Amino acid sequence: MPFPLSSRTPPGPRRRTLLAAAAGTLALAGCSAAESSGDTAGGSRPSAADRARARAARDSTALAARYTAAIAAHPGLEKDLAPLRAEVVGHARAFGVGAAGSSASPAVPSPGGTTGPVSPSVSGSATASASASASASASASASASASAGASPDVAAQPQDALAELASAELALADERTRALVDLPGEMARLLASVAAAGAAHAFLLTEAAR
Repeated sequence: MPFPLSSRTPPGPRRRTLLAAAAGTLALAGCSAAESSGDTAGGSRPSAADRARARAARDSTALAARYTAAIAAHPGLEKDLAPLRAEVVGHARAFGVGAAGSSASPAVPSPGGTTGPVSPSVSGSATASASASASASASASASASASAGASPDVAAQPQDALAELASAELALADERTRALVDLPGEMARLLASVAAAGAAHAFLLTEAAR
């Protein structure tokens, strides 16, 4: 039986504000992901920002795969999970997955195993991410491909599946918040913005799972 997620999610301005805050990270991603790898030594080693970007791309791609698996296992949740998944896909692209100029960038899987279309705002973020170094892009692509190829286990009950997604979002947001203190300004701001979006997602998912 489909789980009526919408009725359990806080309605009105509070929910719209959280979703708007999450969506706003894409605009910041568009102007922040273009940070160059200025501290690359001899052009052969990625900078701290590039390494962080590669890891963030991998993590967001893996999280998108978890959303995809949850939607496939519980189709009744698609209406409410799809917007959150779209935000996570946007984060992955902002960090360099699928960016123009990447030679082997993977597509983030959509429900059903196909690669879904990218919204104009996400495409803009992807284009702005094209200045990431080749070594970082290759690393992000390889890691994201492995993550996307996995089939995350999904809880049998919709409420439990929502709780698992909430835990994954919150854990990743906390990890990114801790990591950003060691990063240069633009990358730190991007990571902080995406971490804030993840925390908002976790709140919405937790409320929906109650």
